[in-house]
Amino acid sequence: MTPFYPCQDPQVFINYRGEELRYRFVSHLVAAFERDEINFFIDKNELRGTDLRNLFARIHESRIALLAITSWLKNPNHRRDDRYAESSWCMNELAKIKELADKEKLHVVPIFYKLKVGDVRGQTGKFGTKFWNLARASTGDQIKTWKEALECISDKMGLSLKDQSSEADFVKEIVTEVRRVVAAMGLEEGRDHNVNHSGNKKRGWEFQF
Repeated sequence: MTPFYPCQDPQVFINYRGEELRYRFVSHLVAAFERDEINFFIDKNELRGTDLRNLFARIHESRIALLAITSWLKNPNHRRDDRYAESSWCMNELAKIKELADKEKLHVVPIFYKLKVGDVRGQTGKFGTKFWNLARASTGDQIKTWKEALECISDKMGLSLKDQSSEADFVKEIVTEVRRVVAAMGLEEGRDHNVNHSGNKKRGWEFQF
């Protein structure tokens, strides 16, 4: 599966964790994005040692971030799948996304996949158990940064999939929301273009590391 990259659309960065999610929900989402010609980035090599700085560069290049946050899933072999809250990789990505969102350089759409928003906000339930297991092997500064990111993201308007809900309908809902955000960005950039001609207001998306 190859991401489609039309130059006219802002890039969507998909942040998630877990093999079961990758081969089911995320694969369906990617297929829908390809059909709708939505420009996106997905890291298929996150478990193969990809340099985190490369991912940060992809986040900087993006204008929209989809956060597929999960608590616990079983893979087809009935083994425990990787969980979002026990991944320092995902937590660091999340912190970078929050940093850019605070600067209004990134629009964030949280996706709460079969878990309660309150468990993310307060680090409670199964999600909280995994987070605090990760925290025991982390520094105080890391924990503070991750907690702030989780609290910030969970306060944003997101999309939730409950147990026994239709995944196909949920994917359609996500595509509709992304299209809505992309359209709003186009209107915003159109207004800024007019200001550039009349009021010399300058706007750019150049990032330095």
